[in-house]
Amino acid sequence: MKIDIYTHVMLENYRSELYKHAKKFATELKVQSMRPVLTDTNARLEKLKSFKDVAQVLSTTMPPLEEVVGRKEAATLARICNEEMAELVSSNRKRYVGAIANLPLNDMKATLIEAQYAIENLGFKGVQIYSRVNGKPPSAKEYLPLFELMVDFDLPIWIHPMRSSNQSDYSTETVSYNQIFSIFGWPFDTTVAMIRLVFAGIFEIFPTIKFITHHGGGMVPYFAERLAVHFDNGLERLGTKYFPGLTKPPIDYLKMFYADTALNGNPSALKCALDFFGEDHLLFGTDMPYDIENGAVSIRQTIYAIEAMEISKAIKEKIYTKNAKKLLKI
Repeated sequence: MKIDIYTHVMLENYRSELYKHAKKFATELKVQSMRPVLTDTNARLEKLKSFKDVAQVLSTTMPPLEEVVGRKEAATLARICNEEMAELVSSNRKRYVGAIANLPLNDMKATLIEAQYAIENLGFKGVQIYSRVNGKPPSAKEYLPLFELMVDFDLPIWIHPMRSSNQSDYSTETVSYNQIFSIFGWPFDTTVAMIRLVFAGIFEIFPTIKFITHHGGGMVPYFAERLAVHFDNGLERLGTKYFPGLTKPPIDYLKMFYADTALNGNPSALKCALDFFGEDHLLFGTDMPYDIENGAVSIRQTIYAIEAMEISKAIKEKIYTKNAKKLLKI
């Protein structure tokens, strides 16, 4: 069995209600229209027939509710979304081992209610946030109640990167060209979110908190030594052993994150992530269905990359299944 901890859906009822606001997320709408298995559950099962040992954890695809609708509408849409995902999970528990909650993060009271409902009533395995929350970093103090709740449940928080095509790469332009905003921008934004969480002391406040990062932990594994050297330089300038509010090197906190394998293959990059996060903090995840075969490429190439790494069968079992079972309490 392989538990894919990061797959995306946009189910029919939720889609119908959310698309009433489609003008606010035109880019995502265009991409989603080319991925029918987001909505067509029969097509999704048909696609999975080629991967008989793969089971999925479901998450709702972009956009973040807080960037599209107001507080009241966000709470209503989150409930529609989560209950619909719960129905899909219950319809085929062999293929769908769980789901993670979509949250109305423009209203913290509603967020806490929805997270608790999704976990206690629907049996969800965690919650999803984005690398920005209405333009704010996820380390902002207003999100601490959600982190505290998830620590109490001892369940993870998935961080999905969020960078838009209208975030230009040069100050003289108004859009990001050549898909730079997602190919490179999303791993960058994941990295930024991770660093901000570390330096905000989130792991000091909540030592047992669990964050799952997308796409192999962003840029962190590849630039680990560069991070270490530059942070050492910063400490030298400060003349202190640790940064304010921290009790160990930033790299040690970064290793506390979890990462998925959603790199579309690439054994060398995946090995880099494994070397950094360790065998207990890397989980099989594919980002289905975002490829030209509506998910088949991502699943096939991710499995290939794991198999191509020179690692033991025991480590592969952790990546494929055991780490997810432990983290998600499956």
